[in-house]
Amino acid sequence: MIQSMTGYGKSVLQLPTKKISIELKSLNSKSLDLNARMPSMYRAKELEIRKLIAKHLGRGKVDFSLFVEITGEDTSSKINKTVVNEYIKQLKEVVDGDTTELLKMAIRLPDAVTTEREEIDEEEWSLISNGINEAITKIVGYRKDEGKILKQDFIDRIASLKGLLKEVITMDPDRIEGVRARLEKGIADIKEKVDENRFEQELVYYIEKFDITEEKVRLDNHLDYFTQTLNSDDSNGKKLGFISQEIGREINTIGSKSNYAPMQKLVVQMKDELEKIKEQMLNVL
Repeated sequence: MIQSMTGYGKSVLQLPTKKISIELKSLNSKSLDLNARMPSMYRAKELEIRKLIAKHLGRGKVDFSLFVEITGEDTSSKINKTVVNEYIKQLKEVVDGDTTELLKMAIRLPDAVTTEREEIDEEEWSLISNGINEAITKIVGYRKDEGKILKQDFIDRIASLKGLLKEVITMDPDRIEGVRARLEKGIADIKEKVDENRFEQELVYYIEKFDITEEKVRLDNHLDYFTQTLNSDDSNGKKLGFISQEIGREINTIGSKSNYAPMQKLVVQMKDELEKIKEQMLNVL
């Protein structure tokens, strides 16, 4: 099943002294472009997080965020009372103000608040790791749901291309007769007597140059291969992209060889459908 590269997943953990929110957002990209935001105490686990996300998401511009909200009494930030009192003492020598106002000024000065470096608790990390896996599961589910919508659009457009190809096949004999008629009329207009055998040989050679039998067969095969790949177990947007390029080559060749206005109109419609497929393809994992 194909997946979209667009997705969103979130999980929330309520621990005894803190609330942790984990978010994953992704958009389309040619490769994995991962941006990770988290408190410094969890940076030691960043490589592990990146590997986990890369394993499950594959490609896309991915934003990973881990937010921590302290909800209990435990905090790593401490007021340095000695330093603050010394600041207040010095401020009283400079300005005349009440203690509350001086405290507001002192608390903003360097070293008034110190932050202790916390070590990651393995039990806590185990819960966070489960939360990351939950967010990954949700974003993958989101991508699969988006992929179903993309798949149906591809199915509809491939069916449309199949229908247009059938019209091309149906009108091809009339096109060849039209080419023959134009050549015969051209010879008649210049009122020249020609060797009928030589004329027939030249006519066959000329018509062979405009023959699109191979292109019709290859295009039909490419459309079938696209559908087959679309229904495979893996989401392979790059492979589908390569097949789309081959489809485009055959359509372009048919257009350049057709030399027949009704067929060229069909080719324009085919190009329009293919262009829409390519636009959607940019978002397939």
